Amino acid sequence: MLIPCLACEARFAPDEYFGACSDYDRGLDLVSWTCPRCGNRDDLRVLPGELGFGCPRGGRFTVQVRVRVPGLRRRRGELRLDISLAASDWRVRTRVRQPA
Repeated sequence: MLIPCLACEARFAPDEYFGACSDYDRGLDLVSWTCPRCGNRDDLRVLPGELGFGCPRGGRFTVQVRVRVPGLRRRRGELRLDISLAASDWRVRTRVRQPA
């Protein structure tokens, strides 16, 4: 299974795709992802069996485009999101914000 970048349409194996996730926002339940090919940054929600792309609206994240990823699973932790697909697992940590 190859997962696409919605900006440049490049396709990535799950390890490369989920390895490019940089931050988990637990409040909005979204992951920040940067395309290894074009550098486009997207916010996405990991859902059972799919990825939801969209944008924050009115304090919530609205999913506008869904990409099916059969077998995709997720589990929220206190400061992380655990993503599983087939026999592989990835952990996306919440970036700890430093006080100003």
